[in-house]
Amino acid sequence: MMLKKTLKINGVEVSKIVNRNERRVAGLIPEILEEYYKDYIFEDLDIQDIYALALNLLPAAYAQAGSIVLSDRISDYELRSQIRKAVERVLDNPTRASG
Repeated sequence: MMLKKTLKINGVEVSKIVNRNERRVAGLIPEILEEYYKDYIFEDLDIQDIYALALNLLPAAYAQAGSIVLSDRISDYELRSQIRKAVERVLDNPTRASG
């Protein structure tokens, strides 16, 4: 696992501010791949592309430690829908070399 570098703005630490959807999307991708795409062998770059694209399709949900998070949580249905859309897009436009 890559260590996250410290990120500062005007000397203020901001690297601990995270998108709350990252963990949820990462947790749902394996389920969706198993459920809908079990006959397809995904390469590492495919998985990375799916993860990044799925997050880009969702509204950002950033939070910092100690902040108040209002409940505008995206439903699992919406997350799953956007992940499937990302998978389909990656399958239609793979960035890897086809053999």
